[in-house]
Amino acid sequence: MPKFDLNDLKGVIPALVTPFDENERFDEGRMRTCVDFLIARGVGGLYTTGSTGETFLMSPDERARVVEVVVDQVAGRVPVVAHVGAIGTHLSVDLAQRAQAAGVDALSSVPPFYWPFTPDQVFNYYNDLTGATDLPMVVYNITLAGALGFDQIKRLTSIPGVGGIKYTAPTLFEILRIKDEISRDFKVYSGADEMAMLGLSFGADGIIGSFYNMIPEVFIALNDAVDKGDMKRAKSLQETGNAIIFFSLGYTGTAVIKRCMAWQGADAGYCRRPFDNFMTEAEEDDLKAAFHKLKQDRNITGVEFLDLI
Repeated sequence: MPKFDLNDLKGVIPALVTPFDENERFDEGRMRTCVDFLIARGVGGLYTTGSTGETFLMSPDERARVVEVVVDQVAGRVPVVAHVGAIGTHLSVDLAQRAQAAGVDALSSVPPFYWPFTPDQVFNYYNDLTGATDLPMVVYNITLAGALGFDQIKRLTSIPGVGGIKYTAPTLFEILRIKDEISRDFKVYSGADEMAMLGLSFGADGIIGSFYNMIPEVFIALNDAVDKGDMKRAKSLQETGNAIIFFSLGYTGTAVIKRCMAWQGADAGYCRRPFDNFMTEAEEDDLKAAFHKLKQDRNITGVEFLDLI
């Protein structure tokens, strides 16, 4: 039985990176270090094998192994959500059942993508997938996989076991509609890092995102500020986070996240091709210099990795 339910999944939830070594093999040791690093920083849970985790660059066996390692290292300290999305229902069901066997607390999935699946086909995908385990499902609204309209989201909530949504879209006003028209108890996790403050202020139960691997302290403080109604501080923290996010996206964002984690003592390894990496000391030095200039130009304070370079 899971130790946690969706009521326990709240606050700042990193969409975990997956560390690979220099030869692009999954690095279990680095994965365990990253898990401990984030839990020590005070995150509210971990979301594994999602887009940030380069899940679609891995085989099903690799994805299942990443989940096993994360659950083992977490050892019940925080909730773990496993993303099991794939194009085919058969593959997603297999990943979901393996994730349940590993001991995750909840599942999540993008809708099936690539082909223009009909609303009924998307509904059937989630119905089959959610029915394949005893775990709660967090559906995933993301433009890259085909955004779900409000009516479709509402329909998906009729599936037994669907208990929440990861909402990664610019139409954040729909978080208000979900809470008002579906249920206050239906969990919403804002998935756009650069709009975390808005998602939380519109009623999101937590935030799931990539850059919470790299600068968790910024968004933990932001979440606390929103909880206290200190929107001026929340806005300032969002501005700090966004300056770092948009700068990082000028490179390969995941590669930057991994290097910045390494500078904080949690070596997150490398990305798999075709993503780029910072493979040489000179490349890392150039990145550090660029971040140092950003820190000076924007007068950024209180960011761990910037204070260490």
